[in-house]
Amino acid sequence: MNIIKSNNKEFSMNKSIANKVVLPLLTAMIALPGVALAGDGAAEVTGAAATYVANNTWMLVATFLVFIMHLGFATLEAGLTRAKNTVNILFKNTAIIAIGLLTYAAIGFNLMYPGDFSIAGFFGFSGFGIGVSPENMMVSGADGVGIYTYWTDFIFQAMFAATAATIVSGAVAERIKLHSFLIFSTIYVALVYPWVGSWKWGGGWLDAKGFYDFAGSTLVHSVGGWAALAGVLLLGPRLGKYVGNNIKPIMGHNMPLAAIGVFMLWLGWFGFNGGSVLSADPAAVSFVFVTTSLAAAAGIIGAMALSWTLQKKPDLTMALNGALAGLVGITAGADVVSVMGSVIIGFLAGLLVVISVMSIDRMKIDDPVGAISVHLVCGIWGTLAVGIFSADHSVATQLLGVLAYGVTCFAAAFVIFFILKVTIGIRVDEEEEMGGLDVGEHGMAAYADFEVHNV
Repeated sequence: MNIIKSNNKEFSMNKSIANKVVLPLLTAMIALPGVALAGDGAAEVTGAAATYVANNTWMLVATFLVFIMHLGFATLEAGLTRAKNTVNILFKNTAIIAIGLLTYAAIGFNLMYPGDFSIAGFFGFSGFGIGVSPENMMVSGADGVGIYTYWTDFIFQAMFAATAATIVSGAVAERIKLHSFLIFSTIYVALVYPWVGSWKWGGGWLDAKGFYDFAGSTLVHSVGGWAALAGVLLLGPRLGKYVGNNIKPIMGHNMPLAAIGVFMLWLGWFGFNGGSVLSADPAAVSFVFVTTSLAAAAGIIGAMALSWTLQKKPDLTMALNGALAGLVGITAGADVVSVMGSVIIGFLAGLLVVISVMSIDRMKIDDPVGAISVHLVCGIWGTLAVGIFSADHSVATQLLGVLAYGVTCFAAAFVIFFILKVTIGIRVDEEEEMGGLDVGEHGMAAYADFEVHNV
């Protein structure tokens, strides 16, 4: 007799009933989709079909976890900036997911995964739009066994696409024109992100050289980070941020919102990294969960320890960015480094993000949320760490990838932003910036029943 305790009440369940009723029921729930997939009237699910169903289900779960990350980015960015710009920030993050999904469907998916490259390993495009014939609906592994459906493959990858532009949003917050940002995001997400992504994930030239990036320390985070750096340099700092040689802190208006954002992102990262296993393999997925979480935890400790030592006070924003730094740092090698390696990678990422935030501020590069430090600096570190902590990969090859993406993405983003700057402009005027983009760009306020001091 087994005793199950719930809400301080005890319920008894005969083990034989569980064996005769519950387990067969669960087995049937798994078997039914497999029978349908078999399509030959088979009465029993095959091992391959069950694996196919499990893989596809996990990939879809991972997809909605990655989707949740966009809410995390929105709340984090809103919390770390001033109340007068909250509507603008939420609007940008809402538009970005729409832009990312639609452009990835129209062009990005077939640009990132072209199949055949017209310029050997460098550029390929398999046509506009998505859609396949019924016989090609299943994505198969090397052994010919189905992994997941074509549509699952698309929607999982599409959720990644908008993330690069979301990273840029935080760095240029509080002074960029909305329409200019949306134009930049459309071009960058539609063309640049999938094109450079094809070099590794599409089987391009960097993949052939052995460059490794499991879930996107470089392909997602640094790609967004390089664009953020280009945008910030062309925009300039917010009004009043730097006066002479003095640095004026501009505090975020809602720390609870920022903290919620980080925990939402951490939750989403289980899908971001765990889904990148591209199967429901229990050993691989659970291992990635462990390395991902330990790196985030170590990032918090590293950032907390160093910022507390330097600033003499415990800084919540540094601790929050430490978690993200650890997550970005482990993303490239979550499946190939050891558990202890993940802790070291996360801890060093936590130290790096503190040093980077302070250094960038001293260089008078204004990044309101620390996006450049988290996603670019720690993305580079995480990519190089694969060569350091994995015997199967080299630092030289990882560095080659970092340089290739850095030169290409920074140049592309700089050109797009520069053309926008000299044509329609990218920065709001001084009056609008002081009054807040919520009123200036949207004609509304995030906190209509509260008095907001515009400083």
